[in-house]
Amino acid sequence: MEHIIKTNKSDEMINITDIVENDIREGGIEEGLVTVFVPHTTAGVTINENADPDVVHDILEGLRRAFPEDRGYLHREGNSHAHIKASVIGSSCTVIIEKGRMKLGIWQGIYFCEFDGPRTRKFFVKMY
Repeated sequence: MEHIIKTNKSDEMINITDIVENDIREGGIEEGLVTVFVPHTTAGVTINENADPDVVHDILEGLRRAFPEDRGYLHREGNSHAHIKASVIGSSCTVIIEKGRMKLGIWQGIYFCEFDGPRTRKFFVKMY
């Protein structure tokens, strides 16, 4: 399934767990795997804590500090920091489906990660 997502900031993490869970319900998958894939070179997807919003803030702040915007990168578009962040985070994640539900930990959620926004993006969900 293809999903369109609009981001609002230069970098942000948007919880897409409910979207993926809905796809699983609609697909009628009881047992298997679900993969979320982001087809962009300046965005990614990750699994992390969804209980305390400070964790998302801290992840983004850590990435900003590790890969600052202005470091004399050679890429002419000026968004090398976003490409690096996307490479570190990754473009896909896979979760086990059991009894029609994802086997995420109690504090885990799936996040779309924007590093070069705001933009209109897409991500894909595939169950098997």
